[in-house]
Amino acid sequence: MSDDTEVTAPPEDAGAVVLDDLDGPDDGGGETADVSGADAVDENGASGTRRATGTRLRLLEREGEVAADFLERLLDIADLDGDIEVDIDGDRASVAIVDSEDGRVPRRLVGSDGKALDALQELTRLAVQAETGERSRLMLDIAGHRAQRRTEVLEIARSAIAEVRTTGAQKALDDMSAFERKIVHDEVAAAGLGSESEGVEPHRHIVVFPG
Repeated sequence: MSDDTEVTAPPEDAGAVVLDDLDGPDDGGGETADVSGADAVDENGASGTRRATGTRLRLLEREGEVAADFLERLLDIADLDGDIEVDIDGDRASVAIVDSEDGRVPRRLVGSDGKALDALQELTRLAVQAETGERSRLMLDIAGHRAQRRTEVLEIARSAIAEVRTTGAQKALDDMSAFERKIVHDEVAAAGLGSESEGVEPHRHIVVFPG
């Protein structure tokens, strides 16, 4: 992750928008995408306007299949319960390990603050890349951890937005992971305010300011 500060613009600002933390903690900083307004969306799972089509869609479907095979073998080797669900979410493959009829997914696969989940996601991406020859940006969830955390982070973001609108002053949030910061940036941009990431991992946080 780059130590440089990335800034997200309010949605009315067309042109190049820096999508901070687009790919999560494994990628090297924000990505500049030529998007405007509603196209600057959360590609980690929130509803958005980007949708894969044609060749790209087939590649994402292939990524999901490879990831599912890899994770199924991993669960079998470790003798762990869990079913695999595969989907396409926006412009990336989405894979989830969920509780099965045979038993619950061990929560230790999520780990403290999702660290084990992040590591397993990276291993899965590498397995997909080795099979397809293409760099993968798939998202992995285990036992609904990311979905639950997304809900919590959205509440934090909305509270900060309300405070900034009321006071007119900037608001610094607690340290967050790249996954969480991306959620906040998108929510703030959709609200017409600005945000930037400051600090160095693992103590990187977001500052929300008036648009």
